[in-house]
Amino acid sequence: MAHQQQIFVNLPVKDLPRSIAFFTALGYSFNPQFTDDTATCMIVSDTIYVMLLTYEKFKVFSPRPIADATQAVEVLNCLSCESREKVDELVRKAVAAGGSTYSQPQDHGFMYGHGFQDLDGHIWELMHMDPNAVPPKA
Repeated sequence: MAHQQQIFVNLPVKDLPRSIAFFTALGYSFNPQFTDDTATCMIVSDTIYVMLLTYEKFKVFSPRPIADATQAVEVLNCLSCESREKVDELVRKAVAAGGSTYSQPQDHGFMYGHGFQDLDGHIWELMHMDPNAVPPKA
């Protein structure tokens, strides 16, 4: 069987238990095998994982200072959703759990998106794309 490539996004968080509670409220689960007082592995899909790491743990892997995500953007995390309704549902859950929005929903006809900032200011874009409505290349 061929190797299926996976992605592990690593994000520094100031309060790991609070971040776990935030993402649990959005419906995500965590792999207890890779969870301790310094880190957790959030399961996004069969091939996408987010490692939430305390600042001390993150510093072990990074040769550079940690960016303050509330002041500067270090990465845009974009996740696809199965429907427009799922996009809106996740944004509502994020805001209810203590996150915030940073823009209005964007409707491009074939693609719908909105997003939120988590407790540490990391940006999470959510989008639904209707493959049948994608405009043809010119």
